[in-house]
Amino acid sequence: MKKIILATTALTLSAGVVLADGHAKTIRMGTEGAYPPYNFLDDNGEVAGFERELGDRLCARAELTCEWVTNEWDSIIPNLVSGNYDTIIAGMSITDERDEVIDFTQPYTQPDPSAYLAMGDVDPASAVIAAQTGTIQASHVASIEGATLVEFATPEETVAAVKNGEADAVLADKAFLEPVAEAEADLSLVGEDVLLGGGIGMGLRESDGDLREKFNAAIQSMKDDGSLNALIEKHLPGSATF
Repeated sequence: MKKIILATTALTLSAGVVLADGHAKTIRMGTEGAYPPYNFLDDNGEVAGFERELGDRLCARAELTCEWVTNEWDSIIPNLVSGNYDTIIAGMSITDERDEVIDFTQPYTQPDPSAYLAMGDVDPASAVIAAQTGTIQASHVASIEGATLVEFATPEETVAAVKNGEADAVLADKAFLEPVAEAEADLSLVGEDVLLGGGIGMGLRESDGDLREKFNAAIQSMKDDGSLNALIEKHLPGSATF
């Protein structure tokens, strides 16, 4: 069952715009709300994290009125296409496969290293590897000859699969796995980093070219003045900047 939750507090700006294609003034920002430090729900049930702060700043620069919506990862692209929200800002890497279905802005992060988390040394070519459904990590594991992919709906479930013995390791964004490794004495990052995708960008419907260009301009302005790098360093320490 799809899950769509409208955030109780919208980011409201005095200078909303009507887009050339007739797009509504209020832009619904779709995220998962379950992938820290990129996005998660705080103690008040509000979207928080790197992409919440980034998204609010982008909306302000683009002079858009925005509100936040959470949706489960496995249906996040179909529900964008069907009109349940207007953007995806959810740690989504830009890939050719996804670009056939939706459009992307320019990236707001560099390609983020993926990493393996396990309870001991693991050879991916002969191991059972957990990954979140519909991610570039799942596609990568599926391409490894000899590896067995097991997919789960949430990132937390992939880690749990390693802890309970369903999987030998999990492959996910390193920024997500590092805090897990620090908090769990029995788990550690193993092997070399894996570089996948073309960086993380906002996803939009292919018909929303005007909205895409507004967010492109806002992202570029944050790159130009250094504020995007400052957000990356604040929320994703150690990640590559622009």
